[in-house]
Amino acid sequence: MTRSSWSSSNPLPDNLRASLKDLRHGLLGLHKSLIVSEQLTYERIYGRISSAGQLLQLVMNDPWFAWLHPLSHLVVRIDVVLEDHEDTTIETAQDLLLEARHMLRPSEEGDGFERSYYEALQRTPDVVLAHASVKKLLSTAATAASAAAA
Repeated sequence: MTRSSWSSSNPLPDNLRASLKDLRHGLLGLHKSLIVSEQLTYERIYGRISSAGQLLQLVMNDPWFAWLHPLSHLVVRIDVVLEDHEDTTIETAQDLLLEARHMLRPSEEGDGFERSYYEALQRTPDVVLAHASVKKLLSTAATAASAAAA
């Protein structure tokens, strides 16, 4: 049976599903660290954010936090894959892993997410730790995806 015919007709193997769950959890931790980092910088310029509700509104609607939206969307897409026990393929999981690896490449010369991510890594140790954790999780998930595809 070929890789594509096997993976398109069978659910994700348990180890790959578990790796995606772990990655999702790691990405949420990274996302939280990035929000805190941005909040501190935002508050230095604009003043204190008075409540969690105000912070949520800023994260969702203020251009200052807009660069975080691709990471939020990636987590939501992983949630959808994890909830879909029948139609999710190994290729879908591999695509998400590839997207996460590409997204989490900071760049001093880049723009958008990659530049803002680079800046957050430069100023916030917790972001560095969360980044390292997610990179390990990506490696584990990639190993599980390769084994599942073999």
